[in-house]
Amino acid sequence: MSEQVATIASSLPAWAFLVPFAAGAFVFLGRRLGPKLSQGLAVAAPLAVTVLGLEMARVVISGRVLTGWGNELRVDGLSALLVLAIGIVGTLTAVYSLRYVQQPGLLTRVGAAAEKRLPTFYGLFLWFIATMVWGCVTNNIVMLYVAVEATTLTSGLLVAFYWDKRALEAGYKYLMLLTIGITFALFGCVLTYAAAVATKGLTGGQALLISEVRGVAHLIPPGTALVAVAFLVVGFGTKAGIAPFHPWLPDAHAEAPTPISVLLSGVMIKMAAYALARTVSIFYPRWPTLAVFVVALGVFTMVLGIVMALVQDDLKRLLAYSSVSQIGYVVVGVGLGTYLGCYGGLFHLLNHALIKALLFMCVGALIYATGARRISELSGMREKMPITSACFVLGALAIAGLPPLNGFLSKLTVYLALAKAGMWWAVAIAIAAGLLTMVVMLRAARTVFWGHAPATAVAVREVPATMWVPMVVLAVACVVLGVFPRLPFPLLDRAATVLATLGR
Repeated sequence: MSEQVATIASSLPAWAFLVPFAAGAFVFLGRRLGPKLSQGLAVAAPLAVTVLGLEMARVVISGRVLTGWGNELRVDGLSALLVLAIGIVGTLTAVYSLRYVQQPGLLTRVGAAAEKRLPTFYGLFLWFIATMVWGCVTNNIVMLYVAVEATTLTSGLLVAFYWDKRALEAGYKYLMLLTIGITFALFGCVLTYAAAVATKGLTGGQALLISEVRGVAHLIPPGTALVAVAFLVVGFGTKAGIAPFHPWLPDAHAEAPTPISVLLSGVMIKMAAYALARTVSIFYPRWPTLAVFVVALGVFTMVLGIVMALVQDDLKRLLAYSSVSQIGYVVVGVGLGTYLGCYGGLFHLLNHALIKALLFMCVGALIYATGARRISELSGMREKMPITSACFVLGALAIAGLPPLNGFLSKLTVYLALAKAGMWWAVAIAIAAGLLTMVVMLRAARTVFWGHAPATAVAVREVPATMWVPMVVLAVACVVLGVFPRLPFPLLDRAATVLATLGR
């Protein structure tokens, strides 16, 4: 950052990822102690991350930055926002999974060894959370790549958890495409490091620190900087699901167990977007025209994603393509580099994490109760699953951007930021994509919940409380953030200032 901020040494950034990592290791080592221990740790560890995230947010809001391990770890407003989102979504997902993993469909796909494999599921689940948090608190540009790649390995095994033909194909595609894509991010990180060292303004160790590279980025030759940005966009953009680097996303979201789909769409692609913003924005002060390219990429992403969602019959694939579209709003907002744009983009990042976690949980509830996830196979669920019905419709309205829900305000902020920057063409396309999102989501909700149930329909009832309670919590959060948008303002303000300062 170009502005002077007070830094304090703290162990909180380290504990934020070491706690879930240690819990995951204990689950693997203590697999003979039974599934109850695994499930208990799976809930407790992300809850601890949430508590640590709240404390880090409190410190950051007071105007300070936390550092650790010789500035290798660094938490500012942007980092604290992501850690808190990962902790909250991770905790609710862990609670949701307690009964979801006991569904008959899991036993059918995994086989008789389902219960024995639960420690593996929860161990990887906790390591997945740990690697995401690590990526958000590291200040080392190469370690940022390593952390993002680590999330690929842990989540890739979870995507293939069912271990049947469909899951293995999705897992293979996921690992192959993301590993190749993320390799470009490695090239970009190494090139940025080498260029920073070549400026002779930093030593080798200092050039690894993102906070230090920002100060000499203007000395890096234009050609080198543009190549580095291209590598970073392709690499981290692939992980974030930005079009046209998104083909892995629909298969992974569709075939992974629903709790993992929640994490993939709710927070993992946001963590990758964080990595993209954290690195590419280094070069904004000298090359502000990069904003036009990033905005164009984001607009293309939001349109392509929702058009693909329009033709989907599988609910999980529909939500996956919707995630592609919604990450476009985040990219557009943050890509502008202005305070208003960054605030809107980050606000939508937070809102989408809550909304999409809610929607995937609702689809998981339908799968748990009916064994089906295709729109053409579901109808009349409103009377049989009233809680799931209400939560899904509320999530659909929120993601479509209807007031007074949270999605409306974050999208409106992005529109205003684009208008203020004079990009009216992007405003028009973004609004059109929002209207199409409303059509896609409400059409699915009408068919699944308000359609006429066939006379031969099997008995269906609402899911257990451990599944619907997290859904209700998320639904309430969507309403609260829509009615009281200033609640997250202090943290979002600090997070937006981090990126907007770089974009001047």
